[in-house]
Amino acid sequence: MTTDAMPHQLILDDRRRLSLSGVSDVDSFDNTTIVAHTTLGDLTIRGHDLHISRLNVETGDLSVEGHVDLLEYTEPKPRGNVFRRWFR
Repeated sequence: MTTDAMPHQLILDDRRRLSLSGVSDVDSFDNTTIVAHTTLGDLTIRGHDLHISRLNVETGDLSVEGHVDLLEYTEPKPRGNVFRRWFR
């Protein structure tokens, strides 16, 4: 299944448990910030004591536990060969 075909859904339960669908990758994570690539753009999750309890990129499912303070969508950054972009 391609990421474009995956529906995106976000469920936040008591700011302690976050369930996402439509996730193609997790770019970075630590206990205060997680950056996930979704079908609707990059999603930054900020909080404290955050940890990924489940990630399945084949199905697009991500589960996060901890205290969520912020959810922010941004347009995805172009990926690819950096040198190719520099020498166009």
